[in-house]
Amino acid sequence: MVSVCFYFQVHQPFRLRQFSVFDIGHNQNYFDDEKNAQICRKVANKCYLPANRLMLDLIKRTNGKFRVSYSVSGVALEQFEKYCPEVLDTFRDLYKTGAVEFIAETYYHSLSYIYSKKEFVEQVQKHEAMLKRLIGAPKPTTFRNTELIFNNELAKFVEDMGYTAILAEGADHVMGWRSPNFVHRPATCQKIALLLKNYRLSDDVAFRFSNKGWTEWPLTVEKYTSWLNAYNGNGETINLFMDYETFGEHQWEDTGIFKFLEALPFEHLKHPHNDFLTPSEVAKKYPVRGELDVHNMISWADLERDLSAWLGNKMQTSSISELYAVEERVKASKDPISIEAWHKLTTSDHFYYMCTKWFSDGDVHKYFNPYDSPYDSFIAFMNVLNDIIIRTDPEKKKLAAAIAKGTASTTANAPKTGADVHKKIRK
Repeated sequence: MVSVCFYFQVHQPFRLRQFSVFDIGHNQNYFDDEKNAQICRKVANKCYLPANRLMLDLIKRTNGKFRVSYSVSGVALEQFEKYCPEVLDTFRDLYKTGAVEFIAETYYHSLSYIYSKKEFVEQVQKHEAMLKRLIGAPKPTTFRNTELIFNNELAKFVEDMGYTAILAEGADHVMGWRSPNFVHRPATCQKIALLLKNYRLSDDVAFRFSNKGWTEWPLTVEKYTSWLNAYNGNGETINLFMDYETFGEHQWEDTGIFKFLEALPFEHLKHPHNDFLTPSEVAKKYPVRGELDVHNMISWADLERDLSAWLGNKMQTSSISELYAVEERVKASKDPISIEAWHKLTTSDHFYYMCTKWFSDGDVHKYFNPYDSPYDSFIAFMNVLNDIIIRTDPEKKKLAAAIAKGTASTTANAPKTGADVHKKIRK
């Protein structure tokens, strides 16, 4: 028997507008609402709506045998509610089938576990509440951290929060001789089940499907299911984890990706012992076959499968360190606009945009980056953060007032660049 476990990540960040040094102290219009609405509606029309409708149809046509799972970030849910409520309607319809599991994560799709356990817990709880309010889903039993970031310590922390399953990347350097096609247990845990992504079979669809230079192109359903069936007797669950935007956005409709998805369940179910399961169902059905000891953080990003996509250079590490350094002060300010903006700055995409890895993974980072350069991203981020800092620190409000009135720019010691302003704010 081979069970296929589909997990789809659904996420859209709140993108910053080009917030310049001259905006500091003048307004709190940090986010590009027009661009966020435009992108959300575009991806909804290309991916979320047609993919959700197809999933609904497949579930009905297979009498619920086709089963899938989603983690939808809180910031994505917010944007659907604001810009594309019809997307929420289709997710609610999917939940009502009983064949769909919604997975817990950090509300803001953040790296908060690394920098603030308190913020991490608050975000997870806020995400659970949002799922209940907008989708009707109860408290999830499966957790997946942002971008599948994982290690032993996180697994134990999540287990203590009450979750019974957690997802991670089946990275070669931690798997060794082990197979991702069995349920494992983190070395630090007693109960939680660890489901590992089969990255080769997942990436065949997510990244290589339309690559005409790939030796296996074109990828037919018959060929793909033969690869799945090859694990009969040498695997119990094939965990196919990918961005939901694979369907229609990363792989455009004219590549045949929707036709591939439409045919896949029926081809897989031709084998009488094959099925589809959600992560919690995998954790219940299959026993733990081995222990996995992961000391260093891993993720599903890039070739390295580490954190370098978000924390690989000084811009990234300095900006995120400064962000969390002011967490308590911002929250204590009771300024709702600044507090909400601070939360949205924790979204991992802002640090991804600062990535300077332009080698084997360069095209990926360019594709997702709305800025002309990672340095532009850093400047916009720091300008917003500095505005929040001066608005929530009484000692710096005088500088904010001076900038707002324009008096700061008339003095001999006036800041000439963004870097100068950043230095003055920190004095």
